Amino acid sequence: MDLALDSETRAFQQEVRAFLDEQLTPDIREATEKTTTVWVDKDVVMEWHRRLYRKGWVGYFWPKEYGGTGWSPTQQYIFLQECAQASAPRLIPMGLRYVGPVIFTFGTQEQKDTFLPKILSGEHYWCQGYSEPGAGSDLASLKMRAVRDGDEYVLNGSKIWTTNAHMADWIFCLVRTDNSGKKQEGITFVLVDMKTPGIKVDPIITLGLDHEVNQVFFDDVRIPVSNRVGDEGQGWSYGKFLLEFERAGGASGEYKAAIRKLKAIAGSQINGQQSLLRDPHFETEIAKLEIGVMGLEMTERRVMSRVAAGQRPGPEGSVLSATGVEINQRISELAVEAMDYYAAPLPPPDPTGIANDDNYPGPGYGAPVMGRYLNKRAASIYGGAKEIQREIISKAVLHL
Repeated sequence: MDLALDSETRAFQQEVRAFLDEQLTPDIREATEKTTTVWVDKDVVMEWHRRLYRKGWVGYFWPKEYGGTGWSPTQQYIFLQECAQASAPRLIPMGLRYVGPVIFTFGTQEQKDTFLPKILSGEHYWCQGYSEPGAGSDLASLKMRAVRDGDEYVLNGSKIWTTNAHMADWIFCLVRTDNSGKKQEGITFVLVDMKTPGIKVDPIITLGLDHEVNQVFFDDVRIPVSNRVGDEGQGWSYGKFLLEFERAGGASGEYKAAIRKLKAIAGSQINGQQSLLRDPHFETEIAKLEIGVMGLEMTERRVMSRVAAGQRPGPEGSVLSATGVEINQRISELAVEAMDYYAAPLPPPDPTGIANDDNYPGPGYGAPVMGRYLNKRAASIYGGAKEIQREIISKAVLHL
């Protein structure tokens, strides 16, 4: 694994930085830095999405034949790292990074022609229907039914913790079409228009007082069989394909940026006669985080090298997920510790999930701290529970 960048790659990095300097406006950066939830407000992130679309960069993960950039894994990695360092909002991944690759890998030509251009342009805003009550980490236990009736499937059941379902145009779902075999069998991958009669979205308000997740109910929802991706009963394989690539992204840049913000908070807080940043305990904890991020980055680069050689990301995706979650949560914990009693007030975020500091009694930079801390408590569950990730690591890496 060569860590040095060649001249062509350095030129690409400078091009990305120049674009970010020009197009990443102060209001977009501010919204990103004040957001307490996982994703920045829809209007803000979609404005950023459109700017990247006009540049031809929004499909950074896609091959050229489907409207993507055709970038190498190294270019993708640099792009994500530079965006994180510049406080660009994370692009909503449900369309671009999750269902899009499933469609262009396993979908029909009609599905590619219908959905891929609208995902790239932002016309279609997607959400993910995987988890159910009683079937979250044990996804193969899902019970939402899809019964075939002629040229349609009839869907009944519910999905839970569905991020941004209240804003979405479409949802991709894993549904059960057969109960006769093992629980991983008989699962099918389908695409559902959220305007279809019989769909009801109920909000779930989190500990952080934000509305980000929902429960979605399906009551005799009819969809065309042509909205099935791939073969009936093979959805488990397509779902695993999606999750493997979901967990192989370059998050170390985000953690570096978060540590930088943590240091800024600690540098402004006084412990006795000195900045908290000079407190031995706090210095040690930040050093541990920085070492952890360095290790994470090296693993990301190994995965990047593997993908560049035409291989799948492999179980290292679970290593990245499990380790990254712990680092992310610890950053939020130290931010609360740094704010001391000023972390206790929890100003309700505005409807966009951005911290409202109008009535916050402490310094403005502390307003998002508690909301972000509470939101991050769920990070060890969503995207794959850490216990499940460790089980994957024990089997696939340690061969236990």
